[in-house]
Amino acid sequence: MKLIRKYLLAGLLVLVPIGITIWVLHFLITSLDQTILLLPAQWRPIWNGDLVPGFGIILAFVLLFVTGVIASNVFGKQFVKAWDSLVHRIPVVGGVYKSVKQLTDPVLSENGQAFSKAVLIEFPHPGLHSIAFLTNKVEGEMRDKLGEDHVAVYIPTTPNPTGGYMLLVPKAKLVPLDMSVDQALKYIISMGVAAPPSTQGELARWAAAPPPFDGSDRN
Repeated sequence: MKLIRKYLLAGLLVLVPIGITIWVLHFLITSLDQTILLLPAQWRPIWNGDLVPGFGIILAFVLLFVTGVIASNVFGKQFVKAWDSLVHRIPVVGGVYKSVKQLTDPVLSENGQAFSKAVLIEFPHPGLHSIAFLTNKVEGEMRDKLGEDHVAVYIPTTPNPTGGYMLLVPKAKLVPLDMSVDQALKYIISMGVAAPPSTQGELARWAAAPPPFDGSDRN
């Protein structure tokens, strides 16, 4: 039974990531391919009685590119500004749209500062540490109230990094990390199992000769 369980777990370790990756790619490709439905029925390419697969993906990329070109010139920026002003006046819809814009603009903009660097901070108690990501500087009224340089950081939860905490932390209390943002996210999602390459050697040495336990921290 132990041998069977060993092989079953080994199979899961191989097939589960592959299965999830295929599912995510299938979802994205299928969703993008539905862009073809934006075209009038007479313009949709048909082959053997069915819609041409993959044409919607090409159409989605073309639509994104054209929208980006239009939004980047002077007239396009004025149109986007007028559109934002119009949508903001619509009850309920305006509030949702504004919230989404505030979330996506820092993340998707070229000069956005979202998740710019991984740092270490004391959280949730002194003596305990968590990995956090710099998101922005604290300026304006918040800086005046706090009285010293602070930064906004996001502390993701594990294993689901989409939930977490936003804290305003004194800049002097941050400990910069050499690991990249991707490495830090992998470390968090894996609950500390996927250690960054720079720490793998230290982890192996610690496992080979762990510090002695003298019972001093026992309650």
